[in-house]
Amino acid sequence: MTKYGFLGLGIMGRAMASNLVKAGFEVSVWNRTPNKCAPLVEMGARQAGSPREVAATCDITFAMLADPAAATAVVLGPDGVQAGIGDGRGYVDMSTVDAETSAAIETAIRQAGGRFLEAPVSGTKKPAEDGTLIILAAGDQSLYEQALSAFDKMGKLSPYLGETGQAAHMKLVVNMIMGGMMTAFCEGLSLGQKSGLDGQQILDIFMAGALANPMFAGKGAMILQGKYPTSFPLQHMQKDLRLAIALGDKFAQPLSSAAAANETFKRARQLGLSDEDFAAVFKAIDGKR
Repeated sequence: MTKYGFLGLGIMGRAMASNLVKAGFEVSVWNRTPNKCAPLVEMGARQAGSPREVAATCDITFAMLADPAAATAVVLGPDGVQAGIGDGRGYVDMSTVDAETSAAIETAIRQAGGRFLEAPVSGTKKPAEDGTLIILAAGDQSLYEQALSAFDKMGKLSPYLGETGQAAHMKLVVNMIMGGMMTAFCEGLSLGQKSGLDGQQILDIFMAGALANPMFAGKGAMILQGKYPTSFPLQHMQKDLRLAIALGDKFAQPLSSAAAANETFKRARQLGLSDEDFAAVFKAIDGKR
């Protein structure tokens, strides 16, 4: 029976690891804040003392970490994954990072005798809980095929996109568009309400026409209620916009709307909204807190 490891039990990682445990898989978990492992241990997971221990004792180790710095530190740091991986064991980084970070992690894993797959996900807290994420995979194809049974418990679609870096590119494109859509949506809601229109009617009209999409429906309800339970932290969206803009610089690709959205999200962070859901960017646009 394949043994799985999971590193990083934040909003997304906790739900994803839970689905593996619920499916009956043998799962070892680790988190920088150890007490976050407790709910998974109660479900039947094993708590490990370090990323090194997880990588050394599991056939495939998954990681879901906050940003490139965290993703790199878990691999290269003291008692990191690189020190434990080997003998062809697999490391699947599901964090959203830039292609250069993925390439550096891949090099470290391969030099230690392991296999590497990048697999960032499209989806937030609810899809993670429901096991309906879109998992974007690239890298070692044999590891991709071996990981599919686990991917099937965490997501509804797991395309293989080719060499390492391509999944990172796809995820940044997706989140860049999402961030831009959110700022335009919030601007429309704010302008409409300030001009005397009813917020719910605005949302109903959006959802009846060409603008209808799940994000506007779910986030629109949050905005109208003025409550922003976090499913995707605002600071992470700003990080993804920043990484997408850097990718645009690499290819001399103009990204005017993405750059404008990034500035709006930066303003929201200045207002202290980093840990709220990314829909809270509405507060920075509307001017009401």
